Amino acid sequence: MFNTLMFKELSDVIRNSSKVVIISHANPDGDAMGSSLGLYLFLKKLGIAAKIIVPNDYPMFLAWMPSIDDVVIYDKNTTLANEVLNEADLFCYLDFNTESRTGLMHNDLCHFNKTSKVLIDHHIGADFSKFEAVISETNISSTSQLVAEFIKYHGFNDYLDKDIATCLMVGIVTDTGSFAHSVDMTTFNICGELLSTSIDYKQIHQNIFDNSSENRLRLLGFLIKDRMNVLNEYNTAYIYASKSDLEDYKYQVGDTEGVVNYPLSISNIKMSVLITERQGAIRLSFRSKGTFSVNDLAKKHFNGGGHLNAAGGTLTNCTLEQAIDKLLSILPEYQKMLTE
Repeated sequence: MFNTLMFKELSDVIRNSSKVVIISHANPDGDAMGSSLGLYLFLKKLGIAAKIIVPNDYPMFLAWMPSIDDVVIYDKNTTLANEVLNEADLFCYLDFNTESRTGLMHNDLCHFNKTSKVLIDHHIGADFSKFEAVISETNISSTSQLVAEFIKYHGFNDYLDKDIATCLMVGIVTDTGSFAHSVDMTTFNICGELLSTSIDYKQIHQNIFDNSSENRLRLLGFLIKDRMNVLNEYNTAYIYASKSDLEDYKYQVGDTEGVVNYPLSISNIKMSVLITERQGAIRLSFRSKGTFSVNDLAKKHFNGGGHLNAAGGTLTNCTLEQAIDKLLSILPEYQKMLTE
């Protein structure tokens, strides 16, 4: 299924580099962190100097992951991050394919047009022309699976260990919703090989999903009870959270992770949307069932994109109320697709 030529091209570029910086997207999730840390630990085994930079902090329920303390968080240590970027001769973009997805880092990255870049990603819409090498498979579960396949190309027996396997398993589990979507035989096969390192999958799952603060759980209950709206005429539900709502529950990065999935448990709901107000912008997360493409909807109306059944978008210079109004105004355009 995988084109070994793309693995060879990426391997050649990396091996010819002396200082590699692994970069992922703003608001990094489990797949962003899992793939970045997995690749980072693998490059260290190859004897290649590597660093990880993420635009802002990762969710606290990922703070236990191997080597996560090595990650440079751009908005907390911008000076160090720029020093690392300046010294690098190769950027590895992981789990995103458009530099605007790096948030505040975007402006600084634009100054590094002469630095070589490679891409490992599973999202739709990449422009491959700016990269020296690319691994892009939009039908694959996660970027972490692609990193696992890349390491497998070099030989699991030589390079795979429990720390790398743990990181990659985190990415796969979180991006598939505990294997609820975007999986095929290759996903389960690669997870079987990760398990062969004797990682503690039960503990990994508990660390991800049973590691909430009391405030996070109370926020979830509040959002479902008081901020969820069900639009049966469109088989759609949306949940919204204002800045003050989040402040009331002492919001931390990652506290709304997964909230968008809950309305899909309603039998007739085909699309769920989470709308949150934060950091001067409105962030929208979309999920869908079946063949309805939230990627197309997010790309057309909300400056976003992603996958068929999972996508995101952002609106700036916009209030929460205006974002909700915009969502409601476009639903008639999709009514037939959502209800047929």
